[in-house]
Amino acid sequence: MGIEGARERWVRTGGIKLCVAELGDETQPTVLLVHGYPDSKEVWSEVATRLAERFHVVLYDVRGHGRSTAPVPLRGGFTLEKLTDDFLAVADAVSPDRPVHLVGHDWGSVQSWEFVTVKRTEGRIASFTSMSGPSLDHFGHWIKQRVTRPTPRRVGQLLGQGAKSWYVYMLHTPVLPELAWRGPLGKQWPKILQRVEKVPGGDYPTASLPSDAAHGAWLYRDNVRARLRRPRSDAYAHAPVQLITPTGDAFLSERLYDDLGQWVPQLVRRTLPAKHWVPRTRPDQLAVWITEFVTATEDGRPAPASAAPGRYADRFGGQLVLVTGAASGIGRATAFAFAEAGARVVAVDLNAEGAARTAEMARLIGAPAAWGEAVDVSDEEAMEKLAEKVAAEYGVVDVLVNNAGIGLSGSFLDTTSEDWRKVLDVNLWGVIHGCRIFGRQMARRGQGGHIVNTASAAAYQPSKALPAYSTSKAAVLMLSECLRAELAEQGIGVSAICPGLVHTNITATARFAGVSAEEEKRRQKKSSRLYGLRNYPPEKVADAVLRAVVKNQAVVPVTPEARGAHLMSRFTPRALRVIARWEPPL
Repeated sequence: MGIEGARERWVRTGGIKLCVAELGDETQPTVLLVHGYPDSKEVWSEVATRLAERFHVVLYDVRGHGRSTAPVPLRGGFTLEKLTDDFLAVADAVSPDRPVHLVGHDWGSVQSWEFVTVKRTEGRIASFTSMSGPSLDHFGHWIKQRVTRPTPRRVGQLLGQGAKSWYVYMLHTPVLPELAWRGPLGKQWPKILQRVEKVPGGDYPTASLPSDAAHGAWLYRDNVRARLRRPRSDAYAHAPVQLITPTGDAFLSERLYDDLGQWVPQLVRRTLPAKHWVPRTRPDQLAVWITEFVTATEDGRPAPASAAPGRYADRFGGQLVLVTGAASGIGRATAFAFAEAGARVVAVDLNAEGAARTAEMARLIGAPAAWGEAVDVSDEEAMEKLAEKVAAEYGVVDVLVNNAGIGLSGSFLDTTSEDWRKVLDVNLWGVIHGCRIFGRQMARRGQGGHIVNTASAAAYQPSKALPAYSTSKAAVLMLSECLRAELAEQGIGVSAICPGLVHTNITATARFAGVSAEEEKRRQKKSSRLYGLRNYPPEKVADAVLRAVVKNQAVVPVTPEARGAHLMSRFTPRALRVIARWEPPL
């Protein structure tokens, strides 16, 4: 099976015929994709079609895989030296006059580390993007450091990676791997990928999988033990490197790359909340990051992740983040925090001027792009139109922050039906609309994502002064918990942020039920003054939002009083009920 729209050719090298596929404009920079084990070039099909809009994209079946022929005999036919010969033959055939931008996954990355660190390839590689496959030389030095200079942490890292590498030991056993792959394992592999890795079906894996996997076992046998025992001491990268690390990789520890900076003078790090087979499960994000890296290299400027000042730039660079209630307070601070991390930002608010201002400042802070949109989150039809526009013009949202909210204080008996409707329309229905409309887009895309809903410490801390507000926030908290359970299987995380007393303008605009307009203004001023004296900045809440996404946290109380009330709600609820009777000094 080939890749739709691809032009195929054969490249001969050392008695091997390599099947090469090309997409896109040949006058553009060449991006060369190298697949891993037990894959064929089709593992890259989703990424390749996206990259082909901007680049000349080349894929090839590694010797013994897909439609490429296998060496005879197999033993000794898959050494890194011979794989380097293959790479040079393909690069010379498809881009004889310009260096190529190399991208490798799994064993495609392992062999590409060889390509980018040996002398004979200097000048042929413009950049290298690595994912889920370390240099065997770097890995060998990593092991030696932990064996010769053990500490409890290093020993733990060594044992952890040793456990993850169980399959390497199995592939070194004679005959059994071949029998398994040509028998039951080969038949069940597509179902295993779908169930464990959430890999969607389609043109992958191909029918050649059993023979690909049987031949590919020699990649391990010909290289792993020899290189780990005697790693090269000159394995320095002679091109810029972008490292993309899936945080849920079952086969490789993130700690393997701790010392990578000493081998790579120009290194950009990215992290992705995904499992091992990211070319199939996260093609959109990979295409964005590869495009950014290749374009920056071609232009001779720093890659976006290395230029962004935010500490989460490796995680959010290039991602699309939508924040509601973004004209001020926690929403604006959150938009700025994502912008500083290199994300593209859509700032949404009922206040059109405020949303536009947030977007403008986000671009100045570091967002590669930012847009302001004026929408009433309580209006379902308006939210539907917003989602359609965002998807069509900017892409599917990666992170959604439902932050828009209004304040309402007053006793239950003084709170009118209209008061209840207003607070629930914004605080609850606004969140429901956002989760349903944008969450559906995330689920349909099938590439994960994250939803953050701003609840409040009032969600679990009752107060006789906040019946409507607390009810709306308690509903948001439970909605978030239910959604988290429902969307987990689709790789979509859901977090509820529960701030306490935070210095924002919500107190200046909050409604007070059952009082005159003059008394309401007085209470707004006093509330604002009290919150100002507390002086807990919204920027700290924004930092908690980003941390919640990175760590996929479920419920995040922010501020000491919010954390204290959360603990009391679990262990001393009677005490909270007593506090609920307290009359705020307004």
